Amino acid sequence: MSALKGTLTATLLLLCPLAKAQDLNGQLSAFFAQRLAGFSDEVVVKVKTASNLLPQCEQPALSVQGNAKLWGNVNVLAQCGREKRYIQVMVQATGNYVVAAAPLARGSALTPVSVALKRGRLDQLPPRTLLDINQAQDAVVLRDLAAGQPVQQFMLRQSWRVKAGQRVQVIASGEGFSVNSEGQALNNAAIAQNARVRMSSGQVVSGVVNADGNVLINL
Repeated sequence: MSALKGTLTATLLLLCPLAKAQDLNGQLSAFFAQRLAGFSDEVVVKVKTASNLLPQCEQPALSVQGNAKLWGNVNVLAQCGREKRYIQVMVQATGNYVVAAAPLARGSALTPVSVALKRGRLDQLPPRTLLDINQAQDAVVLRDLAAGQPVQQFMLRQSWRVKAGQRVQVIASGEGFSVNSEGQALNNAAIAQNARVRMSSGQVVSGVVNADGNVLINL
């Protein structure tokens, strides 16, 4: 009987770390599924840290650095009271990303039919691939793109709302007043970017371009 008890005890001791690891994996999966809500609807987390280095409490507090990657190899801080341990995990995420719907030549202005959404593994995409198709609207391609190629942020720039040499309205406003005047833009600028404008007096001012193409200055 004592031999049987010894065997059962040994078996339970072997299974305990495995059960903890499986439970921790479930907690990590829920943690990353919440972080990736809106980007991915299918998240798989694989723990790469050895089981003997995992936190010992049942419900560790999980966190990642604010600028940490959303997927791929990620270090997670697991805290049990004052004890802190870092867990290395591989996060696989599946969702939609933006691709070129057809071959696009450098300098092309994008239209709604220029790009499309494709479903796949987000963790296997090139860095800074667009996930929101609206980010590609009213943009200009900075390099040739093949059909089906993932669209990365550095491949696009926003269309110029104001161009150098263009006559623009400058609206200077402050508490209780607003003054309009016309000047000549000295640089290209998209919406929400800064534009420098030479006024008729020769003075150069700087303001933010709005959707109407006006340059706004807050005084």
